[in-house]
Amino acid sequence: MKNRIQELRKERRLTQEELALAVEVTRQTIISLENGKYNASLQLAHRIAVFFGKTIEEVFIFEED
Repeated sequence: MKNRIQELRKERRLTQEELALAVEVTRQTIISLENGKYNASLQLAHRIAVFFGKTIEEVFIFEED
């Protein structure tokens, strides 16, 4: 699953640490999400989407295999 987290974060001029604190995860989790090495839980995806004022579908791009 791809996502737009890094793009949205940079638009707001946020560090990975600032985003991590805002959505209550570690900076390492944000790094892993941005690099596509970790898929967010539905709960985390919702927190991230709400933080950016977007829908989950606007932040996360679901691809069928």
